[in-house]
Amino acid sequence: MAGGWARDGAVQDQIDDTVSDAVSAARARMPKGESAKYCDECGEEIPEKRRLALPGVRTCVACQSGRDASSRQTGINRRGSKDSQLR
Repeated sequence: MAGGWARDGAVQDQIDDTVSDAVSAARARMPKGESAKYCDECGEEIPEKRRLALPGVRTCVACQSGRDASSRQTGINRRGSKDSQLR
């Protein structure tokens, strides 16, 4: 059930688009190519199991965890409220 000027299914379309964008962004961040034997940031050896599980990996688990924690999520604001558009 849509309200106002929105057609039926508009809310689900927004949800689907948000999920698709998140999946595309995650795939774009995935490493590609040959894995490094040593971490690009700290120089520690990257365990073989990590290199096999994630081809193209360039950092150890500790350094990647730090990167992930500091990355900020940005994206398209699909909410319709006026105040969310002003941020």
